[in-house]
Amino acid sequence: MSAVQSAAPSAAHSRFVQRIRRRYEAERALLPPGAPGFETIVALVATLRERGRELPAALRVARQLVLERLAVLDVEDAAPLETVTATMTWLAEASLELALAQARLDADERYGAALDADGRPVDLWIIGMGKLGARELNVSSDIDLIYVYEDEGQTAGPRPVSFHEYFAFVAKRLYALVGETTEDGFVFRVDLALRPNGNSGPPVVSLGMLEEYFQVQGREWERFAWLKSRIVAPRAAVGTQRALALRSLVTPFVYRRYLDYGVFEGLRQLHRKIRDEAQRRAAGRPERANDVKLSRGGIREIEFIVQLMQVVRGGQFPEIRTRSSLRALGKLAAGGLMSPETAQRLADAYALLRRIEHRIQYLDDQQTHLLPTGDEDLAWIAASLDGGDTGTMLDRLCEARETVAAEFDALLMEGAGGAKSQGRNGCRQCGTGPLPIDSEQLLEKMPAALAERLRHWATQPRVQALRDESRLRLGRLMQAAARGIAEGGCTEQAALRFVDWVEPLLRRESYLALLAERPEVQRRLLRLLGLARWPMQYLMRHPGVIDELADARLQHQRFDRESFAAELEERRAAWDRAGECDEERLLDMLRQAHHAEVFRTLVRDVEGELTVEQVADDLSALADTMLAITVRWAWSRFRQAHREQPALAVIAYGKLGGKELGYGSDLDVVFLFDDADEADPARAQEIYGAFVRKLITWLTLRTAAGELFDIDTALRPNGNSGLLVTSIASFERYQVGRGSNTAWTWEHQAITRARCAAGGPALAAAFDATRRAVLVAERDPQALREEIGAMRRKVRDAHPVRAGRYDVKHSAGGMMDVEFAVQYLVLAHSRTHPELIGNLGNIALLLIAEDGGLLPAGVGRAAADAYRELRRAQHTARLDEQPTQFEPERLAPQRDAVLALWRAVFGEG
Repeated sequence: MSAVQSAAPSAAHSRFVQRIRRRYEAERALLPPGAPGFETIVALVATLRERGRELPAALRVARQLVLERLAVLDVEDAAPLETVTATMTWLAEASLELALAQARLDADERYGAALDADGRPVDLWIIGMGKLGARELNVSSDIDLIYVYEDEGQTAGPRPVSFHEYFAFVAKRLYALVGETTEDGFVFRVDLALRPNGNSGPPVVSLGMLEEYFQVQGREWERFAWLKSRIVAPRAAVGTQRALALRSLVTPFVYRRYLDYGVFEGLRQLHRKIRDEAQRRAAGRPERANDVKLSRGGIREIEFIVQLMQVVRGGQFPEIRTRSSLRALGKLAAGGLMSPETAQRLADAYALLRRIEHRIQYLDDQQTHLLPTGDEDLAWIAASLDGGDTGTMLDRLCEARETVAAEFDALLMEGAGGAKSQGRNGCRQCGTGPLPIDSEQLLEKMPAALAERLRHWATQPRVQALRDESRLRLGRLMQAAARGIAEGGCTEQAALRFVDWVEPLLRRESYLALLAERPEVQRRLLRLLGLARWPMQYLMRHPGVIDELADARLQHQRFDRESFAAELEERRAAWDRAGECDEERLLDMLRQAHHAEVFRTLVRDVEGELTVEQVADDLSALADTMLAITVRWAWSRFRQAHREQPALAVIAYGKLGGKELGYGSDLDVVFLFDDADEADPARAQEIYGAFVRKLITWLTLRTAAGELFDIDTALRPNGNSGLLVTSIASFERYQVGRGSNTAWTWEHQAITRARCAAGGPALAAAFDATRRAVLVAERDPQALREEIGAMRRKVRDAHPVRAGRYDVKHSAGGMMDVEFAVQYLVLAHSRTHPELIGNLGNIALLLIAEDGGLLPAGVGRAAADAYRELRRAQHTARLDEQPTQFEPERLAPQRDAVLALWRAVFGEG
């Protein structure tokens, strides 16, 4: 066993550390114990200057001392990775802060100050990119910088020059102060290659020049670079209103407002260039294949995985935006965009690779990521990681890189790889490779019905006007559909529906790119389209929800109200942090979240994972959640808000009240308030009337993201002629029949399935008390039968059924008969059978009524089973856009069970 392995690893093994200790032994004591922060480093530079060093030398010596300290903390004291990278970031920021101040003094002396019209110094922002921007700088890193100045103009000195010339001089001085190598070394190698137009562009650009560049010339790979950008100096500018102008340019350049799968190819090309360059440098030098950053499965591929998912989805999910790779992995997992297990494996690999990278760089302070070839150095690295030997370290390294490479290839290469492999592994009908949608060779190998549909479609002007790349992409998607038919993964009907779905999206290439890059999404989509027709209509209205199919976990979960609400609140907070949380954004966010969750339920439904009752439960719970969130958010934007939360309740009636909501159902609601904080009742009525109008707008307005709900308020006291919002006291008087203005029997029928869907506990309790009072009121049973029977006949007459057909809802023996019968039972018997008061749904109430002796034995249970089956038949028909009127014989047992219930309750046939 070597000496390095037998003893605890020491930072002194590093040749770089040895050199620093020989040359700067006297200065080492100037650093206080622990990891140096920004202020500590600034103070160290000041002390070095007080001892006679000029700023350039002081900065360089400070850098040597900080790195020596980090080597000790990292190797000997097992400092966390975050401590090392944060300290290096503080070193860069402190050095740039001091250098910028000096460079501007030098520029002022030569040209005069650069001042705006108000006499304030015009800012030059030093923008840190890459690991500096992410606060993840490594110990021998260069720093990627971009210099942007605030505005154009001219200096005010005796030798006036343009601001561009002034700041170009500042940039030159910055390089001299920080980047040049002197007898004391350098502070940081400075790389300006990420600036607009790269090395052929000017060293500094104005904000206006940057804006024009983003709009006209900005390339896909630059979006990934700018994702990590931030102002690192001057510190005084960070977070100021003036600097927000820069952020308002960068954010929309990096993040699109849609799911941006079109960036896959751009990142694929960038990665190809990087990997090709790594292979070129390794040609004839096998040791260069052991590059922990650039080789297969290296640090760069983890960063690409993270950045790709952020750029694709960050436009709609701001909560995943962060510059740090490690934090981003956690956010992606928390948002359900990556499995927690995958995120943890990548985070572990990233930490291991970065720690090895640092030890490589400690050895000689070289900007290298190659494992050393010397046995002693390798043994020292291994021992300094966890006390293990070289073989164990290399095994861990290989395992980590294989994990990263597998995840990277699965994410980035599947779309291209799938296209390339079709000819080798595909079926006869699939073609021999990518062919455009209008290729006769492609159409000849399609199933007959699909080929006929596509042959007509491909000649349409909208298809012919597409770019070559888009027509190839369409061809590839249709080849995949044909392959699905041949392999039994989907039906020909599903493929034809797929064409119908794609047709309106031809100009929205992000969706086509998603399918091309994520073949598993297209496979799930084709299966879904084959199971029912209504999902296609939903997807045509809300195509963005297709991204939900990328999450294989979607199918086996249920709607979780708490996590859904928490996720939306987190997203809202993220928009706040991004400075983009306006009312339009909130309205779109509500709609996108609702559409996505409805689609998740729809997928589980048609896949047979949920019963009809579970679908209704989940859709009702979702509507309740959306109402509660919308009330909260709309109130926060309501100018007349006079308290933290509104004293408002949203009372659900009808299908939502009975928790039997279906896809696309209207919401029947009544708005109640009870505000003790507003002493003037008229003023309270005015405030809540205005708020409810705003709330209804939030709930019903059609935006670019689509619609949310249709709202029906006709069940409020006095119907459409009544006030839009009612005080709880007025509502109680109206319902229990005190005064001249009282509710009708049909309104009491409606309240049997009413409940508080959103609002505070006090108002909910007050409503429940009113509802209870209504239900337990003494009534004449015969008069009640006659009124409810008359109302049932009126409803039936309004919905005639074709002769010889049975309508599951409106025919005699249909679901409406069950609902009217239950309403009678609740209103007639709640006084003596309080167990009927609970809003439990028709099925449960029928069982309670039978158990309470209100129905003959077996009648209630048979009717409950029939009602369940009728709902299922209606639901299945609607999913496939089929009529809900059937041959009477098909549902005769269910019809007869309901007719028996009707006779038992109303004594008539």
